[in-house]
Amino acid sequence: MMGNSGGAEASTADSLGELSCLLPALRLLTASADLEHYGRDWTRRWTPAPLAIALPASIQEVREIARWASEHRIALVPSGGRTGLSGGAVAASGEIVVSFERMNRVLDFNLVDRTLTVQPGIALEAVHKAAAEHGLIYPVDFAARGSCSIGGNISTNAGGIRVIRYGNTREWIAGLKLVTASGDLLELNRGLIKNSSGYDLRQLVIGAEGTLGFVVEATLRLTDPPPASQVMLFAVPEMASLMRVFAACRARLKLSAFEFFTDRALHHVLVHGAQKPFDEVSPYYVVTEFDAADDMQQQAALDVFEQCLNDGLVNDGVLSQSEAQAAALWRLREGITESLASYKPYKNDISVRISSVPAFLDEMQALLAREYPHFDVVWFGHIGDGNLHINVLKPTELGDADFVAQCERVTRLLSEVLVRHGGSISAEHGIGLVKKQYLAGTRSAEDIALMRGVRQVFDPQGLMNPGKLFD
Repeated sequence: MMGNSGGAEASTADSLGELSCLLPALRLLTASADLEHYGRDWTRRWTPAPLAIALPASIQEVREIARWASEHRIALVPSGGRTGLSGGAVAASGEIVVSFERMNRVLDFNLVDRTLTVQPGIALEAVHKAAAEHGLIYPVDFAARGSCSIGGNISTNAGGIRVIRYGNTREWIAGLKLVTASGDLLELNRGLIKNSSGYDLRQLVIGAEGTLGFVVEATLRLTDPPPASQVMLFAVPEMASLMRVFAACRARLKLSAFEFFTDRALHHVLVHGAQKPFDEVSPYYVVTEFDAADDMQQQAALDVFEQCLNDGLVNDGVLSQSEAQAAALWRLREGITESLASYKPYKNDISVRISSVPAFLDEMQALLAREYPHFDVVWFGHIGDGNLHINVLKPTELGDADFVAQCERVTRLLSEVLVRHGGSISAEHGIGLVKKQYLAGTRSAEDIALMRGVRQVFDPQGLMNPGKLFD
């Protein structure tokens, strides 16, 4: 697939020289520090080994890179913020990393269509700010907003903390421009609201992890800001109460988010500098955000808390009284991933139907307690949409390889539980390199065969982010 192994080093150098001549303005990096920096994502499980890093500044440069790579049979790996957790942006086999960090601008705002057209390397937070300048919002949001890129969000169909209200990334993509493996430029949907003209290739590309081509431009739908909101934090005494608290909140409040985390998650966030919310420790916590634009809605929130307290579903709670307090409460949930980063945790990102959450939680908790008796297991998630994140922290005395092997064994057991509950091994992080072996638990053999066929049509040589999703 790639022409850069063994005795082909001279030929590879010639190919890179040809690329530089073809695109003299292209930034092309080959220093070892750059190869390591751009060749990995947050998984840190593979040794980066890209051939070079290309940093195009235009769609035309991306097209020429793709044509050159196709001619020389050299694989390409797309790179945005590299905040992924499934190895989807890892380059460990002599690929060219195509980093979109220079393609990071807002290209157009259309007030009538309520769309924002951006380049793929723009950070999610910059999109939020650009929308806010026009009195609108791009509602997809999560903790890595400052460093993740829109192109990466699209490639994994990212979800985040407000899926319960706004859905995943795919609901907010009005149009895409895609460079294929042959260097062709496809314009998908062109921002139309209604378009019944055959296959919607835009939706096929969203979540494809760069295996069908590279997104080089995106037109995003915007919407009105939500009404004034408040944030409420509950201390929950037992796991069985989590979904009952969710039901009580959903029945009385218009929810934007409903998140939970465990006492171990809170412990690490507090060590990382957050403020302790309650005097007493509870095994579980829920943070929920809801519309509170008038006295009636605020009273409804207090009524929900009183009802949950009287029913024994919660044993404490706090309602935000200012934006600063709301941000402090959100930090308890959003700060978890950062607080665990130094441990290089083994991560599971899983989902089940909301109706299946209680039974799945029971079985999952028993499995984790049995299989990880001496490990620090931190879990949290978007329980309002059935998405859970499991983080297993490596004991200091255990080697990396042994740690991963133990975790992989447990993940195989967890995937069997997911199959029984009709769930997915990847809710929002993608399959990448990490989860390929578990794909068959989420998708049927017929599904996977069709997916392979689609990939073959788009990329016959298998050069676009090879090895991701499936071999």
